Amino acid sequence: MSTTDGKKTTSSPEESRVDPEAVTISGYEIGKLYGPDTVSTTAAGDPESPDERIGVPGAYPFTRGIHEEMYRKRLWTMRQFAGFGSADDTNARFKYLLENAKGTKANTGLSTAFDLPTLMGRDSDDVLSAGEVGRCGVAIDTIDDMHRLYADIPIDKVTVSQTINGPACVIWAMYIAMAKERGMQASDLGGTLQNDILKEFHSQNEFIYPPEASVKLVVDTIEYAMLNCPKWNSISISGYHIREAGSNAVQELAFTLRDGMEYVEAAIERGLDVDDFAPRLSFFFNSHNEFFEEICKLRAARRIWAEAMRDRFGAKNERSWWMRTHVQTAGCSLTEQQPLNNIVRVAYQAMAGILGGAQSLHTDSMDETLGLPTETAVRVALRTQQILAHETGVHRTVDPLGGSWYVEALTDQMLADANGLIAEIDDMGGVVEGIHKGYFRRSIAEASYRFGQEMEAGDRIIVGVNAYEDGNEDHAVEILQIPHQVEVDQCDLLEAFRRDRDDDLVASSLDGIRSAARAGQNVMDSLVQASLDKCTLGEMVQAMADVYGRYTGGPEW
Repeated sequence: MSTTDGKKTTSSPEESRVDPEAVTISGYEIGKLYGPDTVSTTAAGDPESPDERIGVPGAYPFTRGIHEEMYRKRLWTMRQFAGFGSADDTNARFKYLLENAKGTKANTGLSTAFDLPTLMGRDSDDVLSAGEVGRCGVAIDTIDDMHRLYADIPIDKVTVSQTINGPACVIWAMYIAMAKERGMQASDLGGTLQNDILKEFHSQNEFIYPPEASVKLVVDTIEYAMLNCPKWNSISISGYHIREAGSNAVQELAFTLRDGMEYVEAAIERGLDVDDFAPRLSFFFNSHNEFFEEICKLRAARRIWAEAMRDRFGAKNERSWWMRTHVQTAGCSLTEQQPLNNIVRVAYQAMAGILGGAQSLHTDSMDETLGLPTETAVRVALRTQQILAHETGVHRTVDPLGGSWYVEALTDQMLADANGLIAEIDDMGGVVEGIHKGYFRRSIAEASYRFGQEMEAGDRIIVGVNAYEDGNEDHAVEILQIPHQVEVDQCDLLEAFRRDRDDDLVASSLDGIRSAARAGQNVMDSLVQASLDKCTLGEMVQAMADVYGRYTGGPEW
């Protein structure tokens, strides 16, 4: 990429970073002006045609989108994140969301947020769960909780996303077991399991087992989905949390895609054919405040993934080359000060996700920095998507920004920089080795520090935080409170559940999980059976910990 101010120049991305009038944002030097000379060049130094560089929508390398028609025939899925208190509380919120989505042409999906004890694989009555039950998501301990969570919801017709990682295989097994008790087959179920454990070691810290065992469990779910759940995305490879932890956009892009490559390598090593499982891999990206950067990030991501799947892993099926992605607006960008401003932030971030070509979208609620979202805030977030879909006209043509000199130049630059980071990770032996060396956590911390310095220096203006602070004293929004009684009731339900089961059957089922883990077998069948036999989340997680151990971090932690 190069910038131009009247003179014609053609240069590589590296040579372009010499513009004396460039502005540095997120590690990029953004030039004053972009023109036709910013086009990438071939090895011979000749400009490539637009078709050679970016392709056309629905065709390799999918820079312009994975579908030829994109939103012209089918809008993105409007997937709202919900989960708080008890399974009954969250079930009511699910029904509210489905009711408020009626009349839209978009498909509506449910996305489930779990509380901290569930995310850590602990039962609600565990001593370490005290004070956290139902606070930041829904508490799920048993198959009975799973029945209550999705009561009266047609899970064979509505897609369900589950934001769970460390104990993902256990939660998914409970879901499948619950569906079986409702007379459904696993093959009837459609949805997505987040299940991206590598990013937990980079950023979110909700891991249970060592990295090697954790990746093995992810491959177990990939294999099980391939054989039993053809409509299910067994993993949502997630850059979202990497960005929320403080990374910049290129780190989010590179680390996410390299995590995905690590899973593909492990699945191939298991003996799975790449074209049998790759079409059901999915991605999850953040959409932050730098509008064009977020659009270009998604365009670059599709190109990098398509090239990796075709050339690095030898996938032959075109669907294996697709990078299908969910996008969520940036929770870390929301401010406690002047929270109504967050509605505006979310709207622009959502538009960036759509102009970038997302398949599904979640819009954050304006009050999330203060507490769990209220129904009013959730409705505004959903209406934001509906206004975007039905009033702005962004769906009428495919990739409307394609061919923009700035967009294509920035896409090229982000792609080149991300590939440079991917090569660094390859050179250190892959993602797991990078985790043990502290590479990811160190890189993210450095980027976060730089962002903070830019804010303190006033190089980044955050409205209501370091500028335009008039009105900060007035929150003017309701805050949702979770009463302690939720924890009391959940523990009572768990106690009753344990009383009403066959203890010998439970012990036998837990032994079955340990045996499968020790033998290096796929644990999913044993987890589904244990769920049916009324084992709890914490019991199943501990059964595997008896074999794999629990991870407390390496020396750099």
